[in-house]
Amino acid sequence: MKNIILSVLFSFCFLPLWGQKDFSQIDSLIKQLLPESSEVGISVYDLTAKKPLYDYRAEKLSRPASTMKLLTAITALSRPEADEPFRTEVWHDGVIEHDTLQGNLYVVGGFDPEFDSQAMDSLVKKIISYPFSVINGQVYGDISMKDSLYWGHGWAWDDTPAGYQPYLSPLMFCKGTVRISVVPSTVQGDTASVSCQPVSSYYTLTNRTRTRASSAGKFSFTRDWLTNGNNLTVSGNVTSIRKDDINIYDTPRFFMHTFLERLRGEGIAVPPSYDFAELPRDSVKVEQMACWNTSVQKVLNQLMKESDNLNAEALLCRLGAQATGKKQVAAEDGIVEIMKLIRRLGHDPKDYKIADGCGLSNYNYLSPALLVDFLKYAYSRTDIFQKLYKALPVGGVDGTLKNRMKSAPVFRNVHAKTGSFTAINTLAGYLRMKNGHEVAFAIMNQNVLSAAKARAFQDKVCAFLSL
Repeated sequence: MKNIILSVLFSFCFLPLWGQKDFSQIDSLIKQLLPESSEVGISVYDLTAKKPLYDYRAEKLSRPASTMKLLTAITALSRPEADEPFRTEVWHDGVIEHDTLQGNLYVVGGFDPEFDSQAMDSLVKKIISYPFSVINGQVYGDISMKDSLYWGHGWAWDDTPAGYQPYLSPLMFCKGTVRISVVPSTVQGDTASVSCQPVSSYYTLTNRTRTRASSAGKFSFTRDWLTNGNNLTVSGNVTSIRKDDINIYDTPRFFMHTFLERLRGEGIAVPPSYDFAELPRDSVKVEQMACWNTSVQKVLNQLMKESDNLNAEALLCRLGAQATGKKQVAAEDGIVEIMKLIRRLGHDPKDYKIADGCGLSNYNYLSPALLVDFLKYAYSRTDIFQKLYKALPVGGVDGTLKNRMKSAPVFRNVHAKTGSFTAINTLAGYLRMKNGHEVAFAIMNQNVLSAAKARAFQDKVCAFLSL
């Protein structure tokens, strides 16, 4: 009888260990799949059981790349005004008399990163509905929401003219980029067909392509960016359809130039040029004419699914504006709010470095443990989690995880943000284990020149956690 009781007690004491994963398998994956010269930090937390599951150098500082966007988004979503849309407004002063606006037009930028040709046409359509066809005044762009620094702290100057590094401004049009599409001719040696969107005379195009002609040299897209020019040049051998996004220098001027161009196209006699000035909101003579709203969810979806740097910086800027109430904000105003949330979550902000909102800066330094704590916080707030979870890329389905995790058990099971640039590859988000428990995790690979190896390692870790 005594032996039976001891046996039952022994079994009861060790019952929590039965059925648990052997997390030493992750240690084996680190040894087997990663080069010895590389480093990795991992943190895994069971959200259902509310306990840590696995840590490997979880407090080690690493460059987050685009997983930095999680901190920006979660902090922004935690504010009471989080659901307020991004707005672009058109106002006028003066009066409308005899088919003429005797006054000025103001386009007020609200840092809408999704403002596109449809939005521009919508504003123009509302303006032409007013009873005037002549503007006897000036047309101004109001970009007073943000300071004049058009790139983030620590962004690489030679990443321009890539579309992922836009010139930041409260007035953004088509993300401050032009999409170039190149189609080879049916005749070998002929010039390829090149088209650009959006259409605007703000930029010019030089086509130096040849179809299936190796003598034309390597195919390339570029812009005369060293002299801050906006002549787009497409050159070289074209063997298939090619597309790329090129950033445009001076995005507020790109916006205003195209805005005036489209007003003229609708028969409005506008001034020959535009300028920049702040809307005199305290004046009783100003009246709003048109407004374009973009939902936060739309901005968030693009930010997470496609890892959009502009959307993250727009969210950071608006975060700073909402928190401070300042007329003109800087990136630092948004970063201060992220640091405040870091402190609220039990960390010392001095232990980390945050330089921008999107992770493009090489100066950012976070830890896997911090990322997981932000994910835990979002999970604890239904209002935040529903928006964030909807926006995250889904393994094997969409966004930056579309071409990864195509097989069970990770297919459709991993909802996570990716991050990558040279020698850096990170992944952080949520998944569900076989026992039904929800998990938050962060994997931060550093000093891995082969992105494929880092991603394969991350995918296997996620597969192991999903079993």
